[in-house]
Amino acid sequence: CSRQTLVKDHAFLVKPAYTVGVLLAKAAGMRFSDTDLLIQQETGKKLQEIIDCGGLEFFLKTEEEVIAAADFENSVVATGGSAVFGERAMRKLKSGGKAVFLDVPLEEIERRINNITTRGIAMQRGETLESVYNERLPLYKKYADITVKSGNAEETVAEILKQIS
Repeated sequence: CSRQTLVKDHAFLVKPAYTVGVLLAKAAGMRFSDTDLLIQQETGKKLQEIIDCGGLEFFLKTEEEVIAAADFENSVVATGGSAVFGERAMRKLKSGGKAVFLDVPLEEIERRINNITTRGIAMQRGETLESVYNERLPLYKKYADITVKSGNAEETVAEILKQIS
């Protein structure tokens, strides 16, 4: 039997991607990586601690360095939403796979995130989720090879596999 493979050696998804990423990796017989977890493993700190102690720019630099140095061969990669600010990180991710933008309406994101001040979201103090969303959306669209309206996780995975193959 042949294993279904994603284009080149990995695919990556822009947040909110964890559940979809795990299911996609299982369906495609690939590894799963979450860049937020890689950052925490590399630094020994929670994301919010990195932002609180080093500031937003330090966090973004750390995120870019961790992604650029990681091995994502044969992996589905769920990136943090701020990964799109790291040009080097995005080049690395795009060089080996397809970028899938999971398009989730702002209202749904706001419903899902109830701990914005402790979750480790890369944003300036006083910034709103809406302003973060509006700043990132053009970058998500710029880097996306595929855009999928995010809904039910299983249906989203099926749509991604359909568009990639």
